[in-house]
Amino acid sequence: MPPVPPILQRILSEAPADSVKVLDSALSAFLDFGIKRTSMGEIARRAGISPATLYRRFESKNDLVESVTVREAQRFVAEIDDRVRTVAGSEDQLVEIFVAFISAIAGNPLLSRLLRTEPDLVLPRLTTEAGPILAVGRTYLAAKLRELGDYGDSADFDPDLVAEIMARLALSLALTPDGLIPIEDEAAGREFARRTLLPIVSGPTAG
Repeated sequence: MPPVPPILQRILSEAPADSVKVLDSALSAFLDFGIKRTSMGEIARRAGISPATLYRRFESKNDLVESVTVREAQRFVAEIDDRVRTVAGSEDQLVEIFVAFISAIAGNPLLSRLLRTEPDLVLPRLTTEAGPILAVGRTYLAAKLRELGDYGDSADFDPDLVAEIMARLALSLALTPDGLIPIEDEAAGREFARRTLLPIVSGPTAG
């Protein structure tokens, strides 16, 4: 089993942020202005604190950006966990994991905003330098897939390989959402997963 990337360890183990208002204010400003054009002063103003207080909590804007990213990823993970609990059976759970993951990545408003207005900031990290991001997505998804009884116990099921396919597909859809793969219609997304993903991963014990 591949090692867990440090950022994923932080996402899965870090306690909920005690600076919720600051992180909400930062996210709001990033959505309005982008990351590069947002100042720490603007975030402090929205949070109702002084810049000095903000800098005592976060030494730099980079630290604050990372904390916002971790908090949003924690929300993303919680959403997938909640949605998987609503269905029973390994096949249905795999489909739900796929749809939730694809929808959350491709439909993330901050990512969409940055791709549209600050591609020079985000595109390298999602293309030529995307190895670390893919590693995080693959490791998280593989762990979720190993929890699926029928699949997880099958020698014919490789959760790391399936997770790699899902992570790469999600990244591709986030970068280029226009196409034949449905990402806005979740019912259509589930049907797509049943027609394309399940045949790839199904082994003789899956069902």
